[in-house]
Amino acid sequence: MSKLTLVSSNKCFGGDQRVYSHESSTVGCTMKFGIYLPADAVDGTKLPVVYWLSGLTCNEQNFITKAGAQRVAAKLNLIIVNPDTSPRGVNIEGEDDSYDFGSGAGFYVDATTDKWKKHYRMYSYVAGWLPELINENFSTIPDKKGIFGHRVNQHGRSWSSDFSTEKPWPVQICECLCSIAHPIRAAWGRKAFQGYLGPDENIWREYDATELVKVYDGPPLDILVDQGAADQFLKEGQLHPESLMESCAESKMPIVMRMQEVNCRLLYVCIRLLYTYIYLYIYRYIRL
Repeated sequence: MSKLTLVSSNKCFGGDQRVYSHESSTVGCTMKFGIYLPADAVDGTKLPVVYWLSGLTCNEQNFITKAGAQRVAAKLNLIIVNPDTSPRGVNIEGEDDSYDFGSGAGFYVDATTDKWKKHYRMYSYVAGWLPELINENFSTIPDKKGIFGHRVNQHGRSWSSDFSTEKPWPVQICECLCSIAHPIRAAWGRKAFQGYLGPDENIWREYDATELVKVYDGPPLDILVDQGAADQFLKEGQLHPESLMESCAESKMPIVMRMQEVNCRLLYVCIRLLYTYIYLYIYRYIRL
């Protein structure tokens, strides 16, 4: 494991909101992540941990400054870790050319194409490297963790790697806001998968939740998806939550899908609304 460098630390609701940087051999560059440590964790008490994966254009700062999750985590005694969404500054031609591919849009996959495979290995980073780093350096309960997040992270192995029989990452709970539920059918997903994984759609299916539900044969998962009914990208055909629901029904996979009557395009814009969802998600996790 690499050495952590403290970038910032601020007192927040009795605990510490910190940002660290570290060198990662998995993605071959310096990475940053945020971590909220309630007071008990700062004092050395082992606590559960949840990982928040942000969406397109985000870095480790978005969740820290916009979600309001620290207050909830302090009240419920929970560590929250939020990594960056892609490698940074690796000097790949074209990595900064568009908002939905490259920098800020790693899609939490392990790239296999020659141009991207050296650095864009975000699945291995968030499912392997980062949890090991967190467990080694902070007071966590390693076998009690959850994953939740917004938009681009909720596909395939990235949002519940229990779907993967090849590289399982057991989680107790998975919760999603406005997920890209069937990326093979979405322009965002097809662009990313073509660029990172090449033309073979069989490989794409390994990162598509709707496809992976069909072949999943592990223990029951606890899945919650919230989707805004007025979401612009739902209307544009980027999300396909109905496909995930159909696959879950056919596979008898328990899932709760809630269509919310909200007018905000992105829940990050609706700070009060997002805070409400964060509170409910974290509270639900603690109860489990």
